[in-house]
Amino acid sequence: METFPQQENRGSSICEVLQILGAKWAFLVIAELAKGPKRFKQLQRDVAIIKTQSLTDTLRHLAQNGIVLREVFPTVPVSVQYSLTEKGLDFQAALMEMEKWAVKWAQQP
Repeated sequence: METFPQQENRGSSICEVLQILGAKWAFLVIAELAKGPKRFKQLQRDVAIIKTQSLTDTLRHLAQNGIVLREVFPTVPVSVQYSLTEKGLDFQAALMEMEKWAVKWAQQP
């Protein structure tokens, strides 16, 4: 079967996206941060299904890939706030399409 260059590029592009966003909890964290900036403890309460270390790892991974912005405020104690970057906010359209797909096919095998 012959493959076309466009198909090969699309496959590698999808792989790159999945390397960034394929972390177990990435979509849930992005969806929660789309509601607005949050401090770690608030985010932890809002996504209670995620264990603390997993949430930390996911936030670190997303920050390293430019999806999440981690801001440290010099208060006592130090407070840290997480928000989506422009790159992270841009992902919202794709996330909404995925949700539509999930709703459409949820009742069918």
